Amino acid sequence: MSSSIRVREVEPLNNLMLSVLFTNGVRKRYDVKQLLPEYNGMFMPLKDNPPLFKSVYVDCGGCGIAWNEDIDISEWELWENGETEKE
Repeated sequence: MSSSIRVREVEPLNNLMLSVLFTNGVRKRYDVKQLLPEYNGMFMPLKDNPPLFKSVYVDCGGCGIAWNEDIDISEWELWENGETEKE
């Protein structure tokens, strides 16, 4: 991934899925469920709180996404582990 590729927009979907549009025009689908068993439960609040999950936003100039100051995902993680959506 080029270091200049950033997140342009993020949309929460059903079943803890995200649709992420990058600045290069590629859109990827990212499954947050894969993070639930990791990171000492950091992502568990998203599973049990749909309004929190839907509050996701693009963080710090596109360098990632976040829900609050404790829960975030980098653009690298989203790019590397997201699945490119078909047009």
